[in-house]
Amino acid sequence: MQSSFKAGFLAILISTSMLAGCFGSDEESKIIVEEDPFFTFKEQLGNNTWYHYPGGINAMNNTSALGGNNIPFLSAGSYYGIGMSTFEPTMGITSTGNLYMASHGNGPAGSTAVVQCSGLTTMTADNLDYTCQNVYGPFLPVANSNDPYIYVDPWTDRIMKFDMHALLGMTVEWSDDEGDSWTGPTVATGYSVQDHQTIASSPYPAMLHETLWVFCINGNFPFPVCSASQDGGATWGPELPGAPVDCQSGGLSAHIIGAENGNFYRGQTGCDGSGYSMYKTDDGALTWSEHVLPTEVSGTADTWNAEEAQVSVDGDSNVYAMWMGIDDLPYFSYSLDDANTWSEAQMIAPSHLEGTGFPVVIAGDAGRVAFGYVGTTGDGVWHGYISMMSDAFNETPLITTVMVNDPSDPLDDASPTCGYERCGGFGDFLDMQIDANGRVWFALAHNPTDSGIYGSVTMGPSLRGELQPLPVMAAGGPQTL
Repeated sequence: MQSSFKAGFLAILISTSMLAGCFGSDEESKIIVEEDPFFTFKEQLGNNTWYHYPGGINAMNNTSALGGNNIPFLSAGSYYGIGMSTFEPTMGITSTGNLYMASHGNGPAGSTAVVQCSGLTTMTADNLDYTCQNVYGPFLPVANSNDPYIYVDPWTDRIMKFDMHALLGMTVEWSDDEGDSWTGPTVATGYSVQDHQTIASSPYPAMLHETLWVFCINGNFPFPVCSASQDGGATWGPELPGAPVDCQSGGLSAHIIGAENGNFYRGQTGCDGSGYSMYKTDDGALTWSEHVLPTEVSGTADTWNAEEAQVSVDGDSNVYAMWMGIDDLPYFSYSLDDANTWSEAQMIAPSHLEGTGFPVVIAGDAGRVAFGYVGTTGDGVWHGYISMMSDAFNETPLITTVMVNDPSDPLDDASPTCGYERCGGFGDFLDMQIDANGRVWFALAHNPTDSGIYGSVTMGPSLRGELQPLPVMAAGGPQTL
C-alpha cells in the first residue's frame, strides 16, 4: 500500500513538473515577444539611424502601431563620390542600373559633363567597386551651362541634358544609348528670361514619341511658364502659363514629375502668395490647376527661395508632397485622388534635428516613399538625411531615418545657415531617385571638398517589389571622394 502510494505521488510530481515546464516555456516566449517583437536587431544599430513616428516620436519605445508593411528593417546610410564637382545636382537612373549626374564645367571644352557611375546598384557588402566617368562627348559640345540639369525618362531610358545659358536660352540634347552618342542640341526656348528650369516626362499621349516631355522655367512672370514636346525633345511648343492665368505664385518652381496616368505635377507658393500649392496638368501642359496643400499647422519656411514644395508619384499615380514648415522642419502629405484632396500634414524628421533644408521626395511602389534633406542640430553643421516609409498611408507610419555621412565628416560646416539659402554645390536644389531594386539614391554635394556624391542606404527596406531587406552594400564615405 505504501509503495503504491509513493509511486502515485511521484507520478503526480513528475506530471506537475512537466506541465510547469511547458507553461514556463510559453510564458518566457511570450515575454520575449512582448518585449521586442520588431527590433530584434537593435544591438546591431549604429548611432546614425533613427526609427520614429511623425513628430519625431521614438518608435522603439512603443511598437503598438507596427505590423503589416509598417515594420522596421535594419538600416544604415553612406555616400559615394562621383570624382567630380557638381552644382545643383540633378540625377537619373537607367534600367541597366547606371546612375547619371550633372557636373558643372567638367565636360569637353568646359561643357557640362554627364557623369555615369556604373557598379553602384550592384555593389556587394564586401566590395566597394564602382566607376564614374563623363559620357558626354559630341563632336561639337554645347557650351557650359550655369544651371545644368539631367533627367532620365523612366519609360524609355532616354537621358536628357537640359542646359540654361546665362539666363538667355535653353538647349536640349539626348542620348538613347547610355551616353555613347548624343542628338541635338535643339533650342527649347529663347524669348523669355530663364531660371530654375525643370523637366520631366509621362506616358501622356504624344504624337511622335512614346512619352510627352514638359519643362517649366521661371520666365520672369507672375508664375512659371511651361512648354511641351511631342517628339522627345526635337521641337517644343509655345511657353504657356504653368498656373491658372490669374495666379500670382511667383516664378520659382520645384522639380516637375510625370505620373503613370499622364498627369504632371509641380509644387511652389500658392496663387495668393502664401502657403504651398501643388500645380497639376492633365491635358499635356496646356493648362494647370492649383491644389492647395494642408499647411495650416506647419506654416511655411521663411527662407530666401521659399523652399518650394516638392512632389513625387508612385507606381499607382498616388501623389506625395514635401515642404519645410515655419519651424524649418520637413512635412509630408499624400493624395489618393490626383491632388484633389490631401492627408493631414505630418512632420517627418527625427527629434534631434532643429533645422532642415533642400527638400526632395521620391516614391517607389504604392505607399513606399523616401525623403531627402540636409539637417542640423542647431550647431551650424549640416549633414545629409534620408527618411523612408514602407507604409505611408498608415495612420501612424513608421519612419526610418539614416544619416548618409559620419558626424565627423559633415556635408557643410562653413556656412551656419547653409540649409536655408544657396549653399556651395547644393545651389538651389538637390535630387533623388529609386533604382529598379528599390534602393534610394540622393544627389548631393560634399561642400568641404566641392565633390558630387550620392547618398544612399547600405541596408534597409526595398521601396519596390516585395517588401524585404535590400542586399547589404559596402559603405562608402570620404575614401570615395
